Amino acid sequence: MASRPRYLVLASGSPRRLELLQQVGIEPERLMPADLDETPERSEHPRSLAKRLSKAKAEAAAAALNTVGEGDGRYVLAADTVVSVGRRIMPKAELEEDALANLRTLSGRTHRVYTGVCLVTPQGRLRQRLVETRVRFKRLTKMDIERYLASGEWRGKAGGYAIQGLAGGFVVRLVGSYTNVVGLPLYETLSLLEGEGFRTAPSLTGADEQEPA
Repeated sequence: MASRPRYLVLASGSPRRLELLQQVGIEPERLMPADLDETPERSEHPRSLAKRLSKAKAEAAAAALNTVGEGDGRYVLAADTVVSVGRRIMPKAELEEDALANLRTLSGRTHRVYTGVCLVTPQGRLRQRLVETRVRFKRLTKMDIERYLASGEWRGKAGGYAIQGLAGGFVVRLVGSYTNVVGLPLYETLSLLEGEGFRTAPSLTGADEQEPA
C-alpha cells in the first residue's frame, strides 16, 4: 500500500526563506506567517529569543492547521533570525533611523547571527535547532552608510542589513553558515526534515506528486 504523501507548510512570509527552500528543490504547500509579538523578554539572551520565537511560530501555524482539520500529513517549519552584538539584540529595521543606528553599531565589529529553526511533525513532535554564525563588518564610511540607507535593502531585516545584497561588501570575515545569515540555515534545516522522515530530494518519476487531501 502506498504511503500517504506528506507536505510542508512554511510558517513564514519571508521571501528569502522561501527562495532558500526552492533553491534545494523544496516547494512548500503554503505559507502561514504568524502574527506574533517579537519583543524580547527582560534580559533575554539572543539565542533564547531565536529559539522561543521559532517555536511559537511553528506552534501557531500547526494549531491553525489543526483547527481547520488540515494538519494531517503536514510538516510545519518555522524560523526566526536574531542579530546581536554581545548580548545586545539588534532590532529589525523598520525605519531609516533604526537602520542607521544598527549600521553604526555593526561598523568595524564582530556580531553574531542566530537562527532558531523549529519543525512540528505530522505526529505532533517538535524538533528544534539553533545555528550561530559570526560576522565581522569592515569599518563603514559615511558614504557606505548613506548608500546602503538609500538602497532600502535594510527594511524589515534583522540587524538592519541583508547579506545577499550590497551589505555583502561590508563583510570582512564570516565563520559558520552563510545561509543562516540570509535567514534559513539550509544544511541544518534539511537534516532536521530528513531526520523526521520528510523526503527532501525531488521525485525523478513524478509518481509521488499528488494533491493534498
